[in-house]
Amino acid sequence: MTGFVTDPAVLTLLSALTRLEETIEAETAALEVRSVVDLQEINRLKSRSLLELTRAVRSVSQTVDPALSARVVQLKEKLARNQHRIAVHLSAVQEVTAIFDRVMREGESDGTYSAFGMAGEARP
Repeated sequence: MTGFVTDPAVLTLLSALTRLEETIEAETAALEVRSVVDLQEINRLKSRSLLELTRAVRSVSQTVDPALSARVVQLKEKLARNQHRIAVHLSAVQEVTAIFDRVMREGESDGTYSAFGMAGEARP
């Protein structure tokens, strides 16, 4: 192999992988700098990429192209980094939600069953 891919099916698949990598990298970068992420757009792009990949894989021969193997390994690494960032983001969202939930429950309570109310002490 000369290093150049000439199989049109492999070229199509490599192109689809490039678009998916770009989407994953954009999402990961946005999560890393804590900027606003348009989740609908990211999900739309990921879904489109998955469809493209599915179609492209069907037309690739069973022989594994070295360039393709290297790209898949590269994509796996990017997906692992993305998965970690999403997990961190989700954990932070869950913590904030728990705080809001606690504050709302405390705000709705009239103090009847609080430690102050049960001990017969005046509230501060």
